[in-house]
Amino acid sequence: MKKVAFYTLGCKVNQYESEAVSSIFEQNGYEVVSFEQASDVYIINTCTVTNLSDRKSRQAIRKAKKTNPDSIVVVMGCYAQTSSEEVLKIPGVNMVIGTKDRGRIMEYVERIEAGECRINAVDNIMASRSFEELKLSTYKERTRAYLKIQEGCSQFCAYCIIPYARGPIRSRKPDDIIEEVRHLADSGFLEVVLTGIHLASYGRELQDTNLLDIIRKIHSIDGIKRIRLGSIEPTTITKEFVEAAGRLPKLCPHFHLSLQSGCDKTLAEMNRKYNTDEYRKSVELLKNNIPDVAITTDLMVGFPGETEEDFLKSRDFAEEIGFSKIHVFKYSPRKGTPAAEMKNQISPEEKERRSEIMLALSDELEKKYLERYVGRDMEVLYEQEMQGEEGYIEGLTNNYIRVMAKGDISLKGKLVETKLLKVNGVLFEGKIVAKA
Repeated sequence: MKKVAFYTLGCKVNQYESEAVSSIFEQNGYEVVSFEQASDVYIINTCTVTNLSDRKSRQAIRKAKKTNPDSIVVVMGCYAQTSSEEVLKIPGVNMVIGTKDRGRIMEYVERIEAGECRINAVDNIMASRSFEELKLSTYKERTRAYLKIQEGCSQFCAYCIIPYARGPIRSRKPDDIIEEVRHLADSGFLEVVLTGIHLASYGRELQDTNLLDIIRKIHSIDGIKRIRLGSIEPTTITKEFVEAAGRLPKLCPHFHLSLQSGCDKTLAEMNRKYNTDEYRKSVELLKNNIPDVAITTDLMVGFPGETEEDFLKSRDFAEEIGFSKIHVFKYSPRKGTPAAEMKNQISPEEKERRSEIMLALSDELEKKYLERYVGRDMEVLYEQEMQGEEGYIEGLTNNYIRVMAKGDISLKGKLVETKLLKVNGVLFEGKIVAKA
């Protein structure tokens, strides 16, 4: 039996796509093994958001070829899409496939097996106008399922290479989404996480549908208990959206609202489509209308031209908003983006300093948020046994609080009423009250 191994970098969309390609190989008689093992085919699904992502991709390629010099190494994803010729020149690479036509991957692998040395299957992504269906036929987990419903981005933020890696916005057809969600429910999943490259633009190029419509349709499917959203733009949070969310109890009160900077000058230079006042109003809508809402975000430090005053404005704004968690990123120049050509680039040392300050704020805000829930009974969807803590299992509340409690693997994939006893670092110690 032939073997295939995967190494996935980057976002939840990449994870979904790796699972879908894994299904293709399994349908063709392959066994999926760990990336650490000897394998006939290695798939490196790349990210290109930062220079570090590119470097990790190259390291994975070298590792695969070292593990099995006779293997076929396939590089797909965003780094492959934007730099296909560069990637194909890396010793050991047999094929690059980018961010489309993944459904044809077996055809290309068979051509290499038949004697072709190298294949560049990367096409012009900017000409893509349809959503590529990559369906999962098997599911390795039975708790939360990631569901890709949208592809591409047309925002063109000054720092971001993703529109060039993923192409224009394309939305998955509602009927195809509902079919997969029903299959997920039948397979025992209680929670689906809707993902996309720019999730807020779902349905924009289709007729008579949008993100709220598809949430409502998923909400009506028996068996699904939770609907969680991936990253969305603050402009998504309108009065209509919030009022509708209040009538959809399955929609998790957890919203990842991308911020990037809390300084209006920096936001404008980034070509973001909102300012801090608009962002603040979106947050107020959520906090005033959705009980126990958790708001997480992304924040970038060290954007070109960001002065100390700009940075402190960003930090103070984040503190004012009171996020439950902040994902902090240091600006990384990407060739081909306007920001890479801007003057006043920030030194690596200064980016590191600012990152440490913002991470310290994130820790402070997260602790403050968690402490509000001491003594509360909440439903937890348990996912796995706690590593390093025998006899404990861990999972998530609907507002994304991670909880550990005494229990065994029989609780995996079940919603369980749990009393939150005390904060232990970035998670709660809980006591199971009753199964839901």
